[in-house]
Amino acid sequence: MTGAATGTGAGAGVVAHRPAGRDVLRVANCSGFYGDRLSAAREMVEGGPIDVLTGDWLAELTMLILAGNRMKGRPGYAPTFLRQLEDVLGACLDRGVRIVANAGGLDPAGCAEAVRELAHRLGLSPSVAHVTGDDLTGRPLDLVNADTGERLDAAPLTANAYLGGRPIAAALSAGADVVVTGRVTDAALVTGPGMWRFGWGPDDLDALAGSVVAGHVIECGCQATGGNYAFFQEVPDLAHCGFPLAELRADGSAVITKHPGTGGLVSVGTVTAQLLYEIAGPRYLGPDVVARFDTVTLTQDGPDRVLVSGVRGEPPPATLKAAVTVLGGYRNTMTLVLTGLDIEEKARAAEEAVWARIPRDSFDRADVELTPSGLLRITVMDADGRRAGRAFSSAVVETALAGYPGCYALTPPGGASPYGVFWPVLVPRSEVRPRVFVDGEEIPYEEPQPPAGEDGPAERQGMPGGPVSGPEDDRAARPVARRAGGPAAGPAGAPSVRVPLGRLAGARSGDKGGDANVGVWVRGDEQYAWLASFLTADALTRLLPGLAGHRVDRYELPNLRALNFVVRGLLGRGVAANPRMDAQAKALGEELRAALVDIPAALLP
Repeated sequence: MTGAATGTGAGAGVVAHRPAGRDVLRVANCSGFYGDRLSAAREMVEGGPIDVLTGDWLAELTMLILAGNRMKGRPGYAPTFLRQLEDVLGACLDRGVRIVANAGGLDPAGCAEAVRELAHRLGLSPSVAHVTGDDLTGRPLDLVNADTGERLDAAPLTANAYLGGRPIAAALSAGADVVVTGRVTDAALVTGPGMWRFGWGPDDLDALAGSVVAGHVIECGCQATGGNYAFFQEVPDLAHCGFPLAELRADGSAVITKHPGTGGLVSVGTVTAQLLYEIAGPRYLGPDVVARFDTVTLTQDGPDRVLVSGVRGEPPPATLKAAVTVLGGYRNTMTLVLTGLDIEEKARAAEEAVWARIPRDSFDRADVELTPSGLLRITVMDADGRRAGRAFSSAVVETALAGYPGCYALTPPGGASPYGVFWPVLVPRSEVRPRVFVDGEEIPYEEPQPPAGEDGPAERQGMPGGPVSGPEDDRAARPVARRAGGPAAGPAGAPSVRVPLGRLAGARSGDKGGDANVGVWVRGDEQYAWLASFLTADALTRLLPGLAGHRVDRYELPNLRALNFVVRGLLGRGVAANPRMDAQAKALGEELRAALVDIPAALLP
């Protein structure tokens, strides 16, 4: 296998650049979100041989940010992509490295033109392609929320369908050196190049599914190489964590690795953690294929190398997810600090003093959150920006000398900010027409008809933040909601120890639209037998009382020794409209790991 990473640490050498064989495609990631490390593109191009440089700049929140930028006369794409491209475009052209990015956001054509202007300034002449067709704004849509069944009664600010990888493959096949897209699935940035290199057709479901899994692993940058890892003490030189790359093969299997000489860790554990990030059940829907996460096999293939194999695929549904955003109103948050004794009594006194000056029921919504560290966050949301602005924040400040002892605030009085709402919908695939442009000229492109798949009531699983279609036909793929749990499995009469769950299990959590997910995994079969018996949906709610009142679905992934929980509605109308301090549920997994439980002593490391 070419491009093998054989170790970590500052003393490791740099692998010489050399062409890859046709049996492997080295796809590197250099961005996991809009705002990620600017030097990553240069690091990935200079650190070792790659064939394709990709990056993910878009998230549900990013589309709202770009919409706001566009209304202010700023670009509707991610300008940081251009900054990274300036560092590497010449080297990529010299080495034949293709560049594929979804940084086009709401204006892929504008981003492609900016790439051409940058190239001209650098004295370079790349072929630049862009993909459109995802933008459904202004078109009649069925605005039923795919998660909740509610109907949107406001005009969308943005509406973008999640496209797949085949338009990217068409652009690469037409000779494009750089491909810029708008809203595509994160995994499409890997699946598209795989289609281009290996010629996968719509019927190559297993290969396509394998590439989707590889794309899901590397899409979030350093999260696959030790970043945000539950057992972070095991990760060497985390401060200089290297970005991931996938050595993709013709059958869809892939080795996840990183460049030698970089910090971080690629292990079965780090890859498992990322596989569990922002998913629901085992059937992971996408526009190209349904990838079965309950068929993934992970094998340590050497230092900082994990083989992902065995992934099975199913036909994609006849609908595509579309992300709709809408202006929701105005919000304002004031944060007070509570210290010393009687924290809960102080919080009650503070809240009563604020509402005595400006009634709570005068706002469309008011939310109060007392954190374990003693922060009292009071958030109000209203259609009237004046009511949610200084009228509210000044009322909080007025309590400073007439409230609880030790009072001080972390936020000054200020005006309200507009916020947006995320609204996922489903659209028939036949109503979305991707278009491919190379060097400003549209090329013939017709989306091939995928094999017939099943569609049915949305079960809210699959594409990032999106729904799943249809009932499942096997036990492993069904959610287990609030299943009654028996006694924890373990040797009969074996002594137990009361310790934090995280001494045995890892976890990773995140947002899926208005839902949150918590993936939990262990490293051995006996540990998994205990975990699967003990950690029911009811047990999760007992360990995390803040989840009370929300439906919790549990999914089993025994091949990964993992459970995944989806907490329905915890994040309300999405990140931008969520008043929680942890608006993306990033810390939910670590809160679970800190909970004390009785674990059989023999299972502990």
